[in-house]
Amino acid sequence: MSAVQFEVPAVVPADPDANITDLLVDRVKASPSRALFAVPENGGWRDISAAEFQREVVALAKGFVAAGVEPGDKVGFIARTTYDWTLVDFALFFAGAVMVPIYETSSASQIAWILTDSGATTVIAESAEHAERIAEIRATVPLVREVWTMGSGDLDTLRAGGRDVADDEIERRRNLAVGSDIATLIYTSGSTGRPKGCVLTHSNFVELARNSGKALTEVVNHPGGASTLLFITTAHVFARFISILNVHAGVKTGHQPDTKQLLPALGSFQPTFLLAVPRVFEKVYNSAEQKAEAGGKGKIFRAAAQVAIDHSRLQQEGKKVPLLTKVKFRLFDRLVYSKLRAAMGGRVQYAVSGSAPLGPRLGHFFHSLGVTILEGYGLTETTAPATVNLATKSKIGTVGPVLPGVGVRLGEDGEVEVRGINVFAEYWQNPEATAEAFHDGWFKTGDIGSFDADGFLTITGRKKEIIVTAGGKNVAPAVLEDPIRANPIVGQVVVVGDQKPFISALVTLDPEMLPTWLSNNDLPGDMTLTDAAKHDVVRAEVQRAIDEANRGVSRAESIRKFTILDTEWTEASGHLTPKMSIKRNVILTDFAGTIADIYDEPVKTSNVPLG
Repeated sequence: MSAVQFEVPAVVPADPDANITDLLVDRVKASPSRALFAVPENGGWRDISAAEFQREVVALAKGFVAAGVEPGDKVGFIARTTYDWTLVDFALFFAGAVMVPIYETSSASQIAWILTDSGATTVIAESAEHAERIAEIRATVPLVREVWTMGSGDLDTLRAGGRDVADDEIERRRNLAVGSDIATLIYTSGSTGRPKGCVLTHSNFVELARNSGKALTEVVNHPGGASTLLFITTAHVFARFISILNVHAGVKTGHQPDTKQLLPALGSFQPTFLLAVPRVFEKVYNSAEQKAEAGGKGKIFRAAAQVAIDHSRLQQEGKKVPLLTKVKFRLFDRLVYSKLRAAMGGRVQYAVSGSAPLGPRLGHFFHSLGVTILEGYGLTETTAPATVNLATKSKIGTVGPVLPGVGVRLGEDGEVEVRGINVFAEYWQNPEATAEAFHDGWFKTGDIGSFDADGFLTITGRKKEIIVTAGGKNVAPAVLEDPIRANPIVGQVVVVGDQKPFISALVTLDPEMLPTWLSNNDLPGDMTLTDAAKHDVVRAEVQRAIDEANRGVSRAESIRKFTILDTEWTEASGHLTPKMSIKRNVILTDFAGTIADIYDEPVKTSNVPLG
């Protein structure tokens, strides 16, 4: 038995007969005219009520039935984050089928593996380009008998074909699944090895949605009507769960798959809460800073940011805010913070952040803007959240307390283990991997964490990623990488040094932020990545970011050397997962020569004396 364990009883009685379709049916009964979605139209947004959404879901479900989709059939789905994503999701639930989501950035070989392993018999693609990728591997997936392309009008064709299917047949099918039945098969993004299919049940979603709805009531029950604009991929369990929670809670959801159009969309949609990964918050901050720099107001912005962070930190620690800080805070609120609030639509009160650590600095900064970032923690195997900071119970720098219906404990080596309503049933057709993933009925996450006395969890790193130096020092890479990645010109960073005499880092530059930063520093904005990687001023900026990170760790954990690469790490290059996490093992293999060079030469670039 672990010495550290926090388990919170469910606050909503379990209903083992309920499935995900009941969440929509119950919502329509409770508030048929409430806007559940909004879709872009004529430069604005058109609301879709709960009742209207259900009608569209049933019409499409009839189309699937008429086209030969049987209860229990696996249906592959590759598409961006749009209203149609959730429409297809619920239509498949109503038809009794099981969706197998595929990241829209997946390669042909990844698609082939997922379709083959899942046994999918039909596939829905959003665009002709997606359909082409499926066509490439069609010969290797003989079970797939049909590919529908949304961009070619196939959803309309399906709806038309299902007109003669009786309502009773859809009602029968939607009631076939009980809580313990498979709802969806989500393949892990595969930062190591081949993706495994996670069997998530109807109860995983239903019970977690009902209990999270209570725990996050301030977020999903905004007085003026809660709303959110989704832009992270719904193929990932994080956004998928929130989509289903929103249907249950009656939150209005809009979508913007193109993150370059995010700010205009936020301005017009005006959401009350956001769902994002830390990289988005870093980009918002860095863009604002560089914009201020370009306008000659960089010094003001940085001063405002520091006051915001200090103000929030003092509040969290329960300390008195000095009068001078209060005066500065009010001034900067007018000059800086109000403009950033307006850029996010003016109504955002909460932002749920997950998938990687945010870092206290950004958490405090946004908190002073009036946006409480509720950092949470979970995996595909836990249907997303296991812990999350709450509106009434929040600590910046942690991933929050355990959600109702969930238990979290720490193993003897500090590994986070989870059990409860959200934990998946098994890995699809992989009993060995399933057995390996559990310990006495608790799911082993592979993450290392710690609890404070109040039950707030902090994640310190991945178990498999802990670096042990030649001197025997254990180093968690994330502690160094996260603050470095917050620098505007840094794209990604990987800390290395396993069995080596000191810690080093591989750094890539951010091609989006780099031109603005270069111009702001009197350098050519069109400088290539190769030239920038070698430039003394760029190297000095990266050194500054590394110096900052080194201040938070001991001398033995400090980064002594770094190399700036003249290439990007992307999903297409095979170095990032679809949720933009680094594939550490792939990077260590692909850049083994570069790493060897670091340790072959004496230390030159360093702020840490070797003596």
